[in-house]
Amino acid sequence: MFYRENGQFKTSYRADQQILPIAQDRVAMGLILAVAFVAVPLLASDYLFQAILIPFVIMALAALGVNILVGYCGQISLGSGAFMAVGAYGAYNFFVRIPGMPLIPTLILGGLCATFFGILFGLPSLRVKGLYLAVATLAAQFFADWMFLRIKWFTMDTPSGSVSVSNLQVLGLPIDSPVSKYLFCVAMLTVLALLAKNLVRSAIGREWMAIRDMDVAASVIGIRPMYAKLTAFAVSSFIVGVAGALWAFIYLGSWEPAAFSVDLSFRLLFMVIIGGLGSIMGGFFGAAFIVILPIFLNQFLPLVLGLVGIEISTAGVAHAELMIFGGLIVWFLIVEPHGLAKLWATMKQKLRLWPFPH
Repeated sequence: MFYRENGQFKTSYRADQQILPIAQDRVAMGLILAVAFVAVPLLASDYLFQAILIPFVIMALAALGVNILVGYCGQISLGSGAFMAVGAYGAYNFFVRIPGMPLIPTLILGGLCATFFGILFGLPSLRVKGLYLAVATLAAQFFADWMFLRIKWFTMDTPSGSVSVSNLQVLGLPIDSPVSKYLFCVAMLTVLALLAKNLVRSAIGREWMAIRDMDVAASVIGIRPMYAKLTAFAVSSFIVGVAGALWAFIYLGSWEPAAFSVDLSFRLLFMVIIGGLGSIMGGFFGAAFIVILPIFLNQFLPLVLGLVGIEISTAGVAHAELMIFGGLIVWFLIVEPHGLAKLWATMKQKLRLWPFPH
């Protein structure tokens, strides 16, 4: 009843191929953007910005980049944390070594550093696949950890590899308050998500999906596997590198190589799997699940157990979070292996038919 397409006629290919061809989707997207850019900055508290919103936005951007490689091209990667680290340290070197370097070009250059790093470690994808490719990309994680700890040039000769940035500005406006940081991250996410959505709908996006489904058949019909796989690594690494620079510059402010450990790579992979492989929306769902659920459990688990007379320590809450979190991941993989995005698509399809079954 509320999600009908009756009367929405398309008289051109341009109208039929737009990103949101249904009027209800366009209205919903407009409302979401209005809430994100207007309502949230007016209503949210500083704690909400620092603890939930800013990490969610940056992780959603990183999951978007990982989904391009894993979900759309089918190349399993366990080195996403390394690409984030390269983006963060690359942006840091440009920002510190070039006086007066603007913030946005700094983030873009950091993403380009991650692009070259991703292409370098994406070369094994031309020969290996599956578990062997995952191990090859995992090598990038250990190499990045070693590089930023041992090669002091990247960290301005600091002994521990810890660096920091300050006095961030965009077009003369300071990026120091939680609201300004949130708005800047949301703007970056909106632009890159729009570019990624158009990219996966283009010819190169269809090549990625052909390689994912069956690379031998794709090569038979004229698709170049080397070009498709390396472009997927390049685009994915760029987006993940920009997300890493945002994570370091905006969220952390001061960081060390341990901030981009292998644990972060697994979290990003879990975001893609839970959110939905091969779906731009899946990155947002997965990031919300991974970022918000631990905070929710940490706040409400003691309250729920207190209602039944059970006291739990801080360490017990931490262990319970890990157990519940792992159990939910396994449950999602069994019940809905296509992720939360598939559940959302199924619900939309039901709304198109409701209240009639046909």
